[in-house]
Amino acid sequence: MENELINLLSDFGFPVKRQGSMTADEKYPPTFITFWENSESAVFYDDAERFVAYDFDVYVYSKNTQKVYDLLEQIRNVLTENNWIILNRGFDARSDEITHIGRGCEVGYIETKEETE
Repeated sequence: MENELINLLSDFGFPVKRQGSMTADEKYPPTFITFWENSESAVFYDDAERFVAYDFDVYVYSKNTQKVYDLLEQIRNVLTENNWIILNRGFDARSDEITHIGRGCEVGYIETKEETE
């Protein structure tokens, strides 16, 4: 599911990185997107895995305050169109660079496993 999320986020044309993966000497791009997987939970029934619930945080960082809000809204819309669940509309995200602000939201996805018999 992580690859699907990365593919959807990459379509916006900004760098996509795992949260915390930038090196200390790496410069922040003017605008970029990060993500973090919070959890991956399986649901079993009759000794078989039936569902997997994924929970991610998605963040937008930018030098442009309005870009952060607009891009995060666009991301929520695209994820919703692709059967992702928006678990909250947004929250402030700490930035390690004074030039950038950050904002994030929590998203989820429920994957149904096919029954094999």
